[in-house]
Amino acid sequence: MRSSTELIAASGNFWQQAAHRFVLDVVSPVWPLTSANDYSAVRVVVPTFEHAQLFLKALAQELQINFIPPRIQTMFAWVEMLPPQTHKRVSAPSERLMSLYAGLRQHAWLKKLFTARRNTDLLPLAQTLLSLSDELTQALLASVLDDREQTTQRWHTALAQLPQPTQKILSEEAQLVWTIWQSQLDEHDAIGQTHQQWLRIAQQAQEPLVWISPTAPNALEQAFLDVYSKKKKLLMILLDWRAKSITQPYASAWPNLFEDVNSGQQQFTLDQADVSHIRLCEASSLEDEAQQGAQTIIDWLQAGRQSIAVIAQDRVVARRIRALLERAQVFVADETGWKLSTTRAAAAIAAWFEVVATRADTMALLDLLKSPYLPGGLPGVSAKDAARIDAVIDMNAKADAVMHIELALRRANVLGGWEAILSTLDSKPDERKWIAALARQAAGFSGRKSISDWSRASIQMLYESGMHPQLQADSAGSQIIQLLQALTEDCQQMEATFSFSEWRAFINLQLENAPYITARIDKRVFMLPLNGARLRRFDAVLLVGADAAHLPSQAQEVLFFTNAVRRECGLTTREQRQQQQLRDFTELLLSNPEVVLSWQGQQQGEHNPVSPWLAQLNLALERNGSEALLKHHPMLSTVNLQSETLQQPRPAAAILAPTTLSSSGYSSLLACPYQFFARRMLRLDALDELSDMPEKRDYGDWLHAILKTYHDQLSAHQPEDRVQLLRDISTQRFDDILKRSPAALGYSVRWNKVIPEYVAWANQREADGWQFEIGEDWRERTLIWSDQGEDASIVLRGRIDRIDKNQYGEYAVLDYKTKTQTALIKRLKEGEDQQLPFYGLLANQTIAAASYVALELDKGKIGAAAADNFSDWTNVLEVDIKSNMQAIRDNTPLPAQGTELVCQYCEMRGLCRKGAWS
Repeated sequence: MRSSTELIAASGNFWQQAAHRFVLDVVSPVWPLTSANDYSAVRVVVPTFEHAQLFLKALAQELQINFIPPRIQTMFAWVEMLPPQTHKRVSAPSERLMSLYAGLRQHAWLKKLFTARRNTDLLPLAQTLLSLSDELTQALLASVLDDREQTTQRWHTALAQLPQPTQKILSEEAQLVWTIWQSQLDEHDAIGQTHQQWLRIAQQAQEPLVWISPTAPNALEQAFLDVYSKKKKLLMILLDWRAKSITQPYASAWPNLFEDVNSGQQQFTLDQADVSHIRLCEASSLEDEAQQGAQTIIDWLQAGRQSIAVIAQDRVVARRIRALLERAQVFVADETGWKLSTTRAAAAIAAWFEVVATRADTMALLDLLKSPYLPGGLPGVSAKDAARIDAVIDMNAKADAVMHIELALRRANVLGGWEAILSTLDSKPDERKWIAALARQAAGFSGRKSISDWSRASIQMLYESGMHPQLQADSAGSQIIQLLQALTEDCQQMEATFSFSEWRAFINLQLENAPYITARIDKRVFMLPLNGARLRRFDAVLLVGADAAHLPSQAQEVLFFTNAVRRECGLTTREQRQQQQLRDFTELLLSNPEVVLSWQGQQQGEHNPVSPWLAQLNLALERNGSEALLKHHPMLSTVNLQSETLQQPRPAAAILAPTTLSSSGYSSLLACPYQFFARRMLRLDALDELSDMPEKRDYGDWLHAILKTYHDQLSAHQPEDRVQLLRDISTQRFDDILKRSPAALGYSVRWNKVIPEYVAWANQREADGWQFEIGEDWRERTLIWSDQGEDASIVLRGRIDRIDKNQYGEYAVLDYKTKTQTALIKRLKEGEDQQLPFYGLLANQTIAAASYVALELDKGKIGAAAADNFSDWTNVLEVDIKSNMQAIRDNTPLPAQGTELVCQYCEMRGLCRKGAWS
């Protein structure tokens, strides 16, 4: 038997020419047919199923009659049709990876060699070594089977190409790669088994074969074709990259298209190709490139283009274009596939792992609870199962439940920990049961387990938490579930065990490597990589990322595998990769009637040069006296908006009039009525921030609790050493605080300096006739200003720090402040503070005096700042509160009129838009 090769120049007519060549060869006596127009006795191998459809369509156009087509398929599909040759199983990629990793982590020298701080840092190394092993197998397996010693010699010859100092440095890496590769060449290797199946097909060949490919066969493909051609007729149809087949100006612009670089150095010919279909689109920014790209595609669709390709050299821009097109109801058929790790379903799994790893860090837990895949309950499960895991929160109430949990944790400043979180939720039994169920599930993610056991534990968690049906209904989520199920089966032969951190790193790697390809709803616009456009023709093509950074794309060197080593081993070199990429690019330009190449001319204020390939093409055109490539500037759709002058907001909302009022709330009303409207009436107040650093507010709360305990104990008994009593109470309190927040040590030291002075001040106050009556007392009082019922009343609420009583039966209100006495006296003189008279109203009894108590040293002392004419001040405040609350109920506007000092840190400034209105 014999083989022949037919070379066809790259063009949009490739498949028609291939079909013509096929018909010419098949009707010859060498290719036996069972009957006229019956080509079923011929086998045709194409790269993808898409190419099979293109060839069949071209064959129908060539014949113009009814016919029985040849058997057209890919090599993968051909192998899948074969019965299994042996019972030897193929090692799954996940099993290979973790088996190799389990071996690597045993060697401390590896961590030192690759500067790995943790075992999990070796996982990417294991993946890299397997990739190298597979590449070596692809290149050397055929020669290994023929002569193992010669292959070993070839390896050492390759390493000898490195400089002598480098050989010494990299000897350990070289030995590691060689050892790993040798260990992978066993009976369970997938590439090895596939190669054996290919050889079995070739040795048992029963029909002629047509091999159609855009690239030359690799080592294993060539070994298969060599054996097949000895049995049956073989026709290879490949792209023609000889210099004489490439039209100008491409041949002159890119001489490295050809195997012989010098073959491209020739003068322009008269039959120069038309390049008017190629246009350049230089954008000013990423958003500009995406908008121009999306507008270009929409213009093409409106012009009747039915097949448009987006070549995603710059994936960030491509993703933005896709989003803009979907906004215009144009859905892209994505053949590149996004990483599965970027989906919302993967984010839900990552959130669960973060909760387990951090032992319920508050922000991580809230992130999990807010996931749309985690229901508030378990609809569809039996009552017995629901009771077993205490899933009592209904899905419809999930949003409220999560809000209750978040508010409770933020107000208590709980940073994390299952026990602390559950303790905070004691007053919310339903929410507590929900979190307790998650805590029990998290407890199962401990110790060491095999990969199969970790997979089962993760799947069980999905069922018990209720996430499984939610993920199963999502395309990305169902792929994740399938991945976990496959790991259970693929790794069941492994006996090695792994920690949770190793399992988490492994799953993250799996999700990072797995592509997520959505269903093709709209087949007018395709997104694909440059090599995905091989042997395909579109009505129009948009390539994004035509700058020097993305075209050609740069491949990183793997370990010490330099070009010299790759060349000796028969691996693909950097030059060969770039040559193939240039050929793919050239084919794209030659095969499609309209091509737009876009890039960002400026990035971060710096000039971003166009791809050197395009610069070379423009130079070749210039040398020939031809015009440069045309520019492309689509007209972006515009919308005329009517400007509207913003006015000072003056809302009036009697229906939202408050029924309760606190001291801070009334201070907000006085500072800025609009702030009061937004925060208290619309209830848009910001959530409390979680902080691992204690704030001054926390310090004040601690001192309030300490002083209440101190004075309560003094009322019960009189110790000899009051300073020591206060120190003991403070120490006990701060010991608990420091366990949760060591940063509070500074506040502890600060308070210890104040203790003697506070005791001295308190003793002097007793000597002046005042006795501690009550502390930290929560009170309410209703103010009524007419007989109109609830519409003419307001409930005052607040907590009074301290009330004292003297021998005459008079009462005094005291308010602790972590400020100096001087600052408090100034505060009272300014007359803007309403906190003391507000507490006077809350006390609802005759208050003879009121003071702020300074808890900060001022020249080594502390003291009180007494309010003058307190009774009059309280009466005035009562009248003002009634007047202001009635005004709100009368729909009086609440203008945004805060001073700059008030507005500077106001969280409602984004609503009132101060500075934007006239």
